[in-house]
Amino acid sequence: MSRPTTLGNVIPPDLLLRAYATGVFPMSESADDPQIFWVRPEMRGIIPLESFRVPRSLKKLIRKNPYEIRIDTDFHGVISGCAEPAQGRKTTWINDPIRDAYYQLFKRGYCHTVEAWQSGKLVGGLYGVTLGRAFFGESMFTRQPDASKICLVKLVELLLERGYVLLDTQFTTDHLKRFGAIDIPQRRYEKLLAQALEGDAAFRDHVTARPS
Repeated sequence: MSRPTTLGNVIPPDLLLRAYATGVFPMSESADDPQIFWVRPEMRGIIPLESFRVPRSLKKLIRKNPYEIRIDTDFHGVISGCAEPAQGRKTTWINDPIRDAYYQLFKRGYCHTVEAWQSGKLVGGLYGVTLGRAFFGESMFTRQPDASKICLVKLVELLLERGYVLLDTQFTTDHLKRFGAIDIPQRRYEKLLAQALEGDAAFRDHVTARPS
């Protein structure tokens, strides 16, 4: 995993978009660390959309409609949820510069959220960046059983419906592998990314302008 020189505590939105277009993304050591560094993993995690699979038990739960699914209604709530301590994770890499940068992308239409709501409360969700026909998943969280998993299923349904061809997960976990996530060499990833950037897809009802 490559860790180039830290930028400091500001990530210009245009620079962030150009980084994604070249297969690079930012992280920090912890939420309290104001510094960020750029990452280009030697092995990249993706979920091939054509082979996405949903566990049988989750399909049964989805049919019961346990949560209301919303798109892009509470960016701050989702990124705050993703930054919360969770089982097996006492800290997070989502610091203030990362929050600010992705909020700027959200306002420009390049960052999106898929949210699970129950009784008027946000109980799970995920967020990521779109560019061309690629969706770059950043993080997800859950406060109720399987809420984030259902958001992932809804995300894939939307990506397939809207003509996306690449779902980048950055890394793979046992959790994501249940849905078909695989690791591929960075060189192969860059070829898939180049193909995804050749076209455009609309996550919502419009296609965002390409960054200069």
